Formats: sequence, C-alpha cells, structure tokens
Amino acid sequence: MTAVLSPAHTSAKLLDVRTVADLLGCSTRHVYRLSDTGKMPAPVKLGFLVRWSASSICAWIDEGCPAVRNVKGASQ
Repeated sequence: MTAVLSPAHTSAKLLDVRTVADLLGCSTRHVYRLSDTGKMPAPVKLGFLVRWSASSICAWIDEGCPAVRNVKGASQ
C-alpha cells in the first residue's frame, strides 16, 4: 500500500497531526502516542508547533509502519 496525499497536501512539506492521523486512520492522540514511544518518525518542533515531514511519513507507511527506534521502558 502506498501512502497517498491529496493534491492539497502534496505541496506541503510538513504535515500537522490531523493530516497524519487521517493518513493512518487513527486519532490525533494515537499519533502522539506513536511518536512519544518512537514507533513512528520523529516530528519537527517549531516553537509550540509539531509537524511531521511528508516524505518521511509516506516512506514509513510504505515500509509497513515499522518501529523507528526503541525507547527505554516502552513495550513492544
């Protein structure tokens, strides 16, 4: 399955949590949980804003959403 972004998002290089949640078919809270436990690409933090690279999210989805890093204390 290839991650597909709508034409409105193809020009966007950084995705907000709602867009990532839509791509994954989950809640925004679940996206934050995945990110906090290292099970998805790390976000880019711009002050109070949290964004994800569109290319890294699409590549991660195309790879089958593997855990990106191990976090001490996180269950796998």
